[in-house]
Amino acid sequence: MEPTPEQSPHHAYPDHWEADVVLRDGGTARIRPITTDDAERLVSFYEQVSDESKYYRFFAPYPRLSDRDVHRFTHHDYVDRVGLAVTIGGEFIGTVRYDRINEQGRPASAPADEAEVAFLVQDAHQGRGVASALLEHIAAVARERGIRRFAAEVLPANTKMIKVFRDAGYTQQRSFEDGSVHLTLDLEPTEKSLAVQRGREQRAEARSVQRLLAPGSVAVIGTGRTPGGVGRTVLRNLLAAGFTGRTYAVNRAFDEGLTTLDGVPAHQSLGEIDERVDLAVIAVPAHRVPEAVADCGEHGVQGLVVLSAGYAERGSAGRELQRELVRQARSYGMRIIGPNAFGIINTAESVRLNASLAPESPARGRIGLFTQSGAIGIALLSGLHRRGAGLSSFISAGNRADVSGNDFLQYSFEDPDTDVALLYLESLGNPRKFTRLARRTAAVKPVVVVKGARHSGTNPPGHAVPVSRIPDATVSALMRQAGVIRVDTVTEMVDAGLLLADQPLPAGPRVAILGNSESLGLLTYDACLAEGLRPRPPIDLTTAASPQDFRDALAEALADGTCDAVIVTAIPWVGENGNAETGDGEVLAAALRGAAAGGPAKPVAVVHVEIGGLAEALAAASSTAAPRTRPTTLAGRPATTPGTTAPGASATTAIPPASPTTAAPTTTGTTATTGTTAPATDTAQPTAATPTPDTPSATTPTTPGRIPAYPAAERAVRAMAEAVKYAQWRRQAATPGKVPEFLDDTIDEPGTAALIDMLLGPAPDPRGRPLAHDEVRELLGRYGIPVRPTLPAPDAEAAVAAAARLGYPVALKTTAPHLRHRADLGGVRLDLADEEALRRAYGELTDLLGKPAELLPVVQAMAPRGVDTVVRASIDAAAGAILSFGLAGAPSELLGDTAHRLVPATDRDAAELIRSIKAAPVLFGWRGSAPVDTAALEELLLRLSRLVDDHPEVVSVALEPVVVAPQGITVLGASVRLAPPPPRGDLGPRRLPNY
Repeated sequence: MEPTPEQSPHHAYPDHWEADVVLRDGGTARIRPITTDDAERLVSFYEQVSDESKYYRFFAPYPRLSDRDVHRFTHHDYVDRVGLAVTIGGEFIGTVRYDRINEQGRPASAPADEAEVAFLVQDAHQGRGVASALLEHIAAVARERGIRRFAAEVLPANTKMIKVFRDAGYTQQRSFEDGSVHLTLDLEPTEKSLAVQRGREQRAEARSVQRLLAPGSVAVIGTGRTPGGVGRTVLRNLLAAGFTGRTYAVNRAFDEGLTTLDGVPAHQSLGEIDERVDLAVIAVPAHRVPEAVADCGEHGVQGLVVLSAGYAERGSAGRELQRELVRQARSYGMRIIGPNAFGIINTAESVRLNASLAPESPARGRIGLFTQSGAIGIALLSGLHRRGAGLSSFISAGNRADVSGNDFLQYSFEDPDTDVALLYLESLGNPRKFTRLARRTAAVKPVVVVKGARHSGTNPPGHAVPVSRIPDATVSALMRQAGVIRVDTVTEMVDAGLLLADQPLPAGPRVAILGNSESLGLLTYDACLAEGLRPRPPIDLTTAASPQDFRDALAEALADGTCDAVIVTAIPWVGENGNAETGDGEVLAAALRGAAAGGPAKPVAVVHVEIGGLAEALAAASSTAAPRTRPTTLAGRPATTPGTTAPGASATTAIPPASPTTAAPTTTGTTATTGTTAPATDTAQPTAATPTPDTPSATTPTTPGRIPAYPAAERAVRAMAEAVKYAQWRRQAATPGKVPEFLDDTIDEPGTAALIDMLLGPAPDPRGRPLAHDEVRELLGRYGIPVRPTLPAPDAEAAVAAAARLGYPVALKTTAPHLRHRADLGGVRLDLADEEALRRAYGELTDLLGKPAELLPVVQAMAPRGVDTVVRASIDAAAGAILSFGLAGAPSELLGDTAHRLVPATDRDAAELIRSIKAAPVLFGWRGSAPVDTAALEELLLRLSRLVDDHPEVVSVALEPVVVAPQGITVLGASVRLAPPPPRGDLGPRRLPNY
């Protein structure tokens, strides 16, 4: 919406303030600046506000707005006077306004940094979180315009508004003056205000998905008059699943005399339906979708599932149609799944919704499934059904124009019927938000992700989201940091999901193997070693073993305190007549289930070969049985977490653990007999990664008797290995890392900010600028990162003078881009002890590689010998700031052996970062070498993380090489690039993406 010429030409309409938001009840609304075109909307809005609300706003009876009021409230300069409105269907439901004031409370301009703020919300929409959303956005606008404080006068009886200010989390002062409450809010975001904002976002977005998955009524728009077709198929599936709500068939082409179709009411439009419809499934051609959406919006539909194709997957014209579809739906307060969606399923007994093209609704279970591909969704539904697994919910988002994987995580976090969240993603619209949500969800239930389109560098057709430029390996590392179980294929996702949904988490990596085939046991043993597990020697029960033998052996293994998990291998056994029998799989399954139910809570998996009915029997336990629960402390007895030996390292060069691991207390699984989840008990203090009294119970329910079965040892072991790593992450997440306080005493944050402002200048180049060597040393030095000086050596005499200044021994190095860090090409000469050696090296260097002007040689004092490493930090537009570490040269450049963590990094992140590369044993005394000073290296990582977190203008830092000696570290080379900071959407007010 553009301003009229009456508005100041010096302050153009700020369209970046426009935002779609999800309100407390899950509906959407639009926040935008008020313009002079809004006079009629403002008057209409005010007429619908109660006299009491008007009194609270103006402190006196104020039945109507005068022409002068309307002019004042619709004319803003967008700097000193700003008004925002919340709209649904184009009409106002709430407004907020600020006016900049001076110390005397009179109207003012900058540099005055205080403003008076006032809200008004239509009574019918109070309680939906409208004022809270407006406060977030008007505060962000004020900060942008240099306002640091809000002042507000509120009548004591206006308790709702006082609560909005009190609960916002900002630092505030309150006093009682002249019969009103005077509030002053400091607008600088605080840890509490961000937590409040994200908590509101989580509840609102979870509720918006819940409204889609649990409607009281569904209308299928585009239901065919004859059998077949998309709409008629969805209607048939709704009825077959036994949907507990009311169902309607809608098609404008229905004959006027048609009143029912397939036993449900048939109508030509939603307006003919006597009640408000909660969910509409749209199955009409794309050119008719806008008409259907308008009909839905005008009749109060809460959400849409758009199955229609012909949108962004068809190119630029389709992308514009998709954007318009989202804008239209959000203008009415509706959220969309799709377009080009496969549908949604909710198996809860109170809902039984199958609004999808899946011909058979899956059994009720504890797995939530989200997919961005209809074809993958079909395959996953089929695979889970074939394995006897049930689902709690299913969303196939198609082009994911609106509802995304982030929304599904918000819902899964709160859903008591979901124990494991499986996601197939082809794009990450907001990686920064995804990792934040995934970390919180993974702290209470597993999140398993398959990422498609990993190497294309672009988004799949129809996914119009920002493209991250970071490599897939980095994405994987960041997911692991957030507790996400990242797997490569949908088969692996199902394998891991079944184990995590049906079995308790392992207390450690020790695995017992038992079965009636020595060969299959050895294959399983080898697979365990390959996955980093610690298998016990396989127990061979021989081919003559009976089901009772299996039961006894499994019970004994579960009772063994030296194992944390059990893998059972089974082949057809030999009967009394000597013939191999495929056997009655149900008998063996009953034996294994009995042993598992009677022993300590440890995970069990079965590898079987050609035993008919075994997998089905193992999965045959009722999927609606009451869940067995386990506290977050993780079932099992205390276990140590030994250091793991990296490939190629000897047993004496194990990498020390990043931090002490607290042993898990002994607990036992409890079977709930009331159909409810037993409450979790956890002595850990609430943290960002652990549930608090305000978050869902951190339990991992399992269905009694269900044991996952796999047709290959490698698949079972891989799933078990993922469970082990996830359980270890859960234990560590219970006591999160921290940033050591000693950093504060050696860091000059204000001085660094002033230096960066000076280096960028008053009009910085948006492309940024690299810093010169001396500038780099000064900048890094303010954060306690000394860089060894280098002096230019354009000729031999200059080299000698530089060495005399630095002190012998010295190094002579070329800095030409094609030779930088390439000692193998002869561009580096070390340990030059005197002038004669330096002159000789200079002559050899120029004779071999070229003229000094081409080589750009420099002289540097020698550093203590050690391990050469590389430390980098960079900012990705989508993912945010990333800290990276690896060994210099071939390990990182050729083999890609580099580890990554999101910034800000904690002490635990830094310790894990240097231990997570494959070549880490080199740092810890590999093959008898002296271990190096990893504590100093961890401190360096923390200092660099703090620098890029404190100053987002530092968009790239490379420290190469960093020599880590047995005592201390030396930074020999460094480069820094400054640029205007990219926007930080994760710190701003909550808003839905605008693609």
